[in-house]
Amino acid sequence: MADEKERLQEIAPPPMAMLAEVTHRCPLACPYCSNPLELKAAAQELSTEEWADAFRQAAELGVLHLHLSGGEPASRRDIVELVSAAQEADLYTNLITSGIGINEKRLDAMVDAGLKHIQLSIQGVDEETADLVGGYKGGYKRKLQLAEWIGARGIPLTVNAVCHRTNMASIPEMIELALTLGAGRLEIATVQFHGWAIENRSQLMPTREQVEATTQLVEDERKRLEGKLVIDYVPADYYATYPKACLGGWGRIGINVDPTGRVLPCHAAESIPSLEFENIREKNLHDIWYHSSSFNAFRGTDWMQEPCRSCDRRLVDFGGCRCQAMAIAGDANAADPACHKSPLKDKMVEMANTAANSGDKIEFVYRGR
Repeated sequence: MADEKERLQEIAPPPMAMLAEVTHRCPLACPYCSNPLELKAAAQELSTEEWADAFRQAAELGVLHLHLSGGEPASRRDIVELVSAAQEADLYTNLITSGIGINEKRLDAMVDAGLKHIQLSIQGVDEETADLVGGYKGGYKRKLQLAEWIGARGIPLTVNAVCHRTNMASIPEMIELALTLGAGRLEIATVQFHGWAIENRSQLMPTREQVEATTQLVEDERKRLEGKLVIDYVPADYYATYPKACLGGWGRIGINVDPTGRVLPCHAAESIPSLEFENIREKNLHDIWYHSSSFNAFRGTDWMQEPCRSCDRRLVDFGGCRCQAMAIAGDANAADPACHKSPLKDKMVEMANTAANSGDKIEFVYRGR
């Protein structure tokens, strides 16, 4: 038994977290949504019992944190039952929500069922901006109301603020809003250009000047608010020197399950056409994590091409984002074009500059509409 455990550890450590995309249904239509352009229909979603079994398998595999996501997870009528199933599996459960579809009674039921943490998305610092970006009138007021209920119950709160060209100037107000809402953590994530964000690149791409100013602002605010607010920051990698270690490396830390039960190394992995993904309806999560071709495709360094193969950062950033390499280089094995060593770095920067300077009158292409 010990030998088998050591052998599996050589393949990969157990995942710490699972992102359960329980539905693609969502009342919002954010133009930067990371969901695929072909959204999964409600009729294809895993049942309550199937998700409960997935949670048990995840816990047995070694998962500690469960993130209930979507779409909007509250669009599922069985969201309380899903939280309860996660609690029974002894998973620390976090709800990632737009805030729409949750009233006080439903919130209390989820907390009673074992919900431990909530991440609430904010699309702007005022009603007009937030509702425009989210494509949902009245959404901002509902978010503020939910945050008030969360605070009254002492539930840990993270505010998710996706930043892009149209709202980067409002980051100071975003930080103050997070403090006002009682958040212990603020995630400022620059748009990652996958899914619907690719359709809106020209509207969302920040300028280099915006990125540099935001990076400095976040650094200063982290110092000012130390002990009051944790600020996580995902910078814009189009202008970066080195790529980020996407999700801590392919198939190393996290596992995604989409609404239909397909198991993915990351939320955008299906953009790589050469990969085939197993389904939890047909195969055990343990076998998928350790033995599936999709999870092993970019583990380790054997798959790497130059300049990654001989780079001294190959075990730091693991070659960067495979989906981004696919999108820009047309080859998922290529170096992430965000890296200054990539022969496509200049092309990536040119794409960013062209998009960032395309003007502000381009209308959003809204998710699913």
